[in-house]
Amino acid sequence: MNLVLFEPSELSAPLPLSDPRAQHILKVLRRAPGDTFVAGLVDGPLGTATLLAVDAPARTLALAFSPTHEPPPLPPITLLVGLPRPQTARDILRDATTLGAGCIHFITTDRSDPNYAASALWTSGEWRRHLLAGAAQACDTRLPAITWTHTLGALLADAHALPAHRLALDNYEATTTLAAALAATASGARSQVASLPAPLVLALGPERGWGPADRDALRAAGFTLCSLGPRVLRLETATTAALALSLFKFA
Repeated sequence: MNLVLFEPSELSAPLPLSDPRAQHILKVLRRAPGDTFVAGLVDGPLGTATLLAVDAPARTLALAFSPTHEPPPLPPITLLVGLPRPQTARDILRDATTLGAGCIHFITTDRSDPNYAASALWTSGEWRRHLLAGAAQACDTRLPAITWTHTLGALLADAHALPAHRLALDNYEATTTLAAALAATASGARSQVASLPAPLVLALGPERGWGPADRDALRAAGFTLCSLGPRVLRLETATTAALALSLFKFA
C-alpha cells in the first residue's frame, strides 16, 4: 500500500483499529501520534495525513488530512473485456487500475458465461475494493469507470460511447501486431493534436476468445484485429501487456 486512500465521508469520523488501513498505519508505516504519511481522497486530491491520536479504549485512530495537489487525469484508454471468471476479473480490476486505464467495460460476448455477471464480485460491490487496491499501489487517487452489464453488441451499437481509435486483440484473425497498430494510430493522432494523446479503445475477448459473430461485429464497428504475437496468453496477462504497451506507445 503506497498510498492510504480515504473516501471523503470517512474524514469526519475516527478510523477503527479493525480497518486494514489503521493496521497499515501503525504496523507497517509505524506511525505514532504526531507523525504524517502520504494519503489521498478517492477521485480527489493527494496530500498528507497526520495521526493525531490512538484511542485505545475506543479502538480508533484520529486523523487529519491536508490536501496538497490534484493528480493528473487518467489516460484516455478504454478497455472492453469479455466477462471472465470472477478471479480473473479481480486481477484485471486491480492491475488495470494500477497501470492507469480510464474506463473498463466487462462485456457479455458470444463465448462468455453470462452467469459471471451474477457473481458476488459484482452484486456485493466487492469490485470497488480491487480498484482501491490498484490505485493505492500506483499512489494515485483516480479510479477507472467500471461497467459489467453491457453486451458487446449494445456497446458497439452506440458509436458515441467509444473512442474513434479502436483495436481488438485476436490470436487467430489478426492482420497486424498491436505494436504496429498503436504506432500507426499514434502517428495519425499526433498529426491532428500534437500535445494531447487521442482516446483509444482496446477490446479483449473472454477466456474462450472471440466468436465469429464477435469478430464480424468488431470489424463492422471499425476495430482493427491485432495480436501480441504467436503465444496464447491468459486474459489477465494479455490485458496487462496490451495496456502497458498502449501507455508506452500511445499515451
